[in-house]
Amino acid sequence: MYNQSSMRWTILQILMLCQVSMAIAQTSLDKINLENGKYSVGFCHYTTLDSTRTYSRAMDFTNKKVARPISISLWYPAEQIADGKEPLQVLDYLEILKEEEEWEHLPNEQILNWFYYRNTPANQKHLAEKTTAYAKVEPAKGKFPVIVYAPSFQASSIENFALCEYLASHGFVVISSLSRGTETRWFSNNSAKEMETQARDMEFLLKEAGKLPLVDYDKIALMGFSFGGLSNTIVQNRNDTIKAIVSLDGTERYQYELLEQSPFFDAAKIDVPYIHMAQKDIPDIVLKEDNIDAELNTKFQLYDSITQATSYRLKFHDLTHSHFSTLGILFADRDKRQDKTDSEIMESYKWVAAYTLHFLNASLNNNQSALRFIENAPSENGVTNSLITQSIKRPKKRAFTFQDFNDLASKQNYKNLPQLYDSIVKKHPASKIQEGNLNLLGLQLVFNPDTSSQGIEVFELATILFPNSANLYDSLAEGHLFMGNTEKAIDSFKKSLALNPQNQNAANRLEQLKK
Repeated sequence: MYNQSSMRWTILQILMLCQVSMAIAQTSLDKINLENGKYSVGFCHYTTLDSTRTYSRAMDFTNKKVARPISISLWYPAEQIADGKEPLQVLDYLEILKEEEEWEHLPNEQILNWFYYRNTPANQKHLAEKTTAYAKVEPAKGKFPVIVYAPSFQASSIENFALCEYLASHGFVVISSLSRGTETRWFSNNSAKEMETQARDMEFLLKEAGKLPLVDYDKIALMGFSFGGLSNTIVQNRNDTIKAIVSLDGTERYQYELLEQSPFFDAAKIDVPYIHMAQKDIPDIVLKEDNIDAELNTKFQLYDSITQATSYRLKFHDLTHSHFSTLGILFADRDKRQDKTDSEIMESYKWVAAYTLHFLNASLNNNQSALRFIENAPSENGVTNSLITQSIKRPKKRAFTFQDFNDLASKQNYKNLPQLYDSIVKKHPASKIQEGNLNLLGLQLVFNPDTSSQGIEVFELATILFPNSANLYDSLAEGHLFMGNTEKAIDSFKKSLALNPQNQNAANRLEQLKK
C-alpha cells in the first residue's frame, strides 16, 4: 500500500518527527478538555482555484496542468445550534485529509492503514470522537478577528482542528489551507521555493478572508506550526495588514538560514507582537542517536534578531515537536526516549491553547487582562516553571520618523499641527522633520480636491518651522491658487520672491495674476 511518511518526515528529522522506540498513545478530545468560549463553532470546507498558478495531481499519472487548487478549511463563531444537530466527528476531518492527499475515493476504513497513523484500536476509537464544530451552520452576528493558519510540512489544513475550534468559540475566524508543493502535492528538494509557495497560499487566504462579511479585516493575525512558521514570517514581512504572529514551534527557529534565502525576509520588518512556543530541550540520547545539532536547544537567531516588536518566547518542557498539533496528540506514536505521559502532554497542549488565545486577544482586541496574562510570569498564571519557562524581549527605541509624524497628523485630519509638533518635540527631542518631506506632503494633499485644505495646514506648519524657505512659500501660494484663494496666493508669492528674488516661478505667477 502507498505510504507517504518517508517523504514527509525527511526534512523534519531535526524537529523530532522521525521517532524510534514507539509507544501507543492514550488520549482523547475530552481529556484535552479545552475550555470553549461563548460561541458555538461553525465549520465549512471547500476548494477554490488560484488561476495565476498551475498544478498537477501527483498520483493520476496524467501530467495534466490545471489551475492551482486551494483547499480551504474555515472555523467561525456561530449562532446557537438547533437541537438535534450533531457535531462533526474526527472522521469527518480525516475525510478532508483524504481529499487533500488526493485519495478522495479511499474507503474510510483504510485511512489509518494508508496515511501516517497506525491502525490501532485506540486510533480507531479517535475516529468516532465528537468535536465541538458543526458543519455549515449560521455565523454569529458581528465582525470577528481572523487568524490565517499555516500547517506544518506538507500537512493538512485540519491538523490543528481542536485549537481552531477553541479559537472560533472565543470569537475568532480561523482560515487554513494545506501545505501543498509548488508543482504537485509533494514538496520538491528546493525548500526555499516551497516556503515561498506556502507564503503565496497564505496570502491567497488573506484575500479569501476579506470576502467574508463576518471578518474584521483590520484585525488579522498569522498562526503556523512547524514549517508554517517560515512562510508566515515571509507573509508578515510583505503585508502591513498583519497585526500579530503566533508560532507553534515554528521552523523559523531551526532553519533561519532558509528564511535568509528569501528576498522578502528582513528581521527588522517584524514590527508586530510575536510569540513562539517551543518544544522542550531535546535529550542527549536523541541528539546523539538522531544526529541532531545540540545548538537547537539554545539557538534562536530570529528571536535574537527582532528589534522592532515585543517578542515572547515560551518553552514547554512536556511537549515534543509533534504535540503542537491536534492530530499529533491524538494519533502520533510516542517516543519512549523523550515523550512525557499522555496526561502531561494534554495538559501542556491546553496551556498552548490558553496562551494563544490570550496573546490574540491582547494583540488584536487590545484586551488588557489578556495582555497581563501574557506578560505575567507563568507561575502567576498557575503554571509551574517545570511546565513552562518564559522570556520577553522588548523592541529597541527607534528614531521618530516623518512617517510617524504623518500617521499622527492624519489621525487628526492635519488640524492643529503646530501643537502636535510641540508635543512631538517634547517626547522626542532629537526628532527632526525635513523641509522637503513637508513640501512633498503638502503638495500631494493640496492638489487633491478632497484634501486641499489639509495641504494648506501642512504648508502653514512648514512655513512656521522654516520661515526663510522661499520654496515653501511658493508651494503654499500654488496651493492657494489651486483653491481659488487669489489674494492669499499673491501674498505668499510675494513672500517667496522677497526671500529669493531669483524665483522666476513666483515672478511669472505674480505677473499673470496682475493681468
